[in-house]
Amino acid sequence: MQSLSERVSARTGYRLVGDLAWNWCLSHDQPREHPTAVWTDGAGGEVLAWGWLELPDGLMLQVDPGHPALAGEVLAWAEGIAPGVLNVEVCQTETVLVDALVRRGYAPKDGPFMVCLGRSLATPPEKVELPPGYLLRGLDGPEDVERRAAVHRAAFGSTRVTGARHARMMRTWPYDPGFDLVVEAPDGEFAAYCQGWYDQVNRTGEFEPVGTHPDHRRRGLSRAVCVAVLHAFAAAGGERAVVYARGDDAYPVPKRLYESMGFTVRARTLTYTRPV
Repeated sequence: MQSLSERVSARTGYRLVGDLAWNWCLSHDQPREHPTAVWTDGAGGEVLAWGWLELPDGLMLQVDPGHPALAGEVLAWAEGIAPGVLNVEVCQTETVLVDALVRRGYAPKDGPFMVCLGRSLATPPEKVELPPGYLLRGLDGPEDVERRAAVHRAAFGSTRVTGARHARMMRTWPYDPGFDLVVEAPDGEFAAYCQGWYDQVNRTGEFEPVGTHPDHRRRGLSRAVCVAVLHAFAAAGGERAVVYARGDDAYPVPKRLYESMGFTVRARTLTYTRPV
């Protein structure tokens, strides 16, 4: 699945290799809720399409634009497993998928959406000085995993990221500890973090995810750690960076943060729904 992402995401700006690693580590222990299927060329084993359900009603998919008929096959597979309402999020750049959804009677759905932002790494923003007592660093090893998971849970109000899941992510390609940076607070707890993924083939770095503990917000910590990861991408030979953020007015702060670092909107997501 990641091999297809390497080939396709450079054109679409969506579903990068890091996205798949991140989502897999959140769902690997729930195979019944997250069935997947892969289509190959049958000869060399090259992956041409994949589908990834998030039951009961969500579908992620990616299709090689050179094989547009496979989009219908992936949708038929998903419809056979989830026969009720099915919501499919795609990027507006994925015209093969949009066309397939419309042909099968799916309709666009109003509501929250994501924007795909990008920027060149030729000249990263200047590094940010942290408030007194805060320290920006990488993870020291297994002893940091639980604190790293805890700051994510606090930032997003979610229980999905556990120490075990983050530890698995650290063993999943293309994870690199040089792109997983944190800000340590004066009390030793983690106050903010930026998880970076680097696609060496396309020389593209991605943020997924970024968060700040509610007790440490409005101190410039997210900006500082994100800028540090941008510099790490550039030092690795990266040419561009991407990040997804909510694009609707209900949740504007992350988008404003990224735009303040030189990111600009390249595209947005669309959600199509198949009614019962």
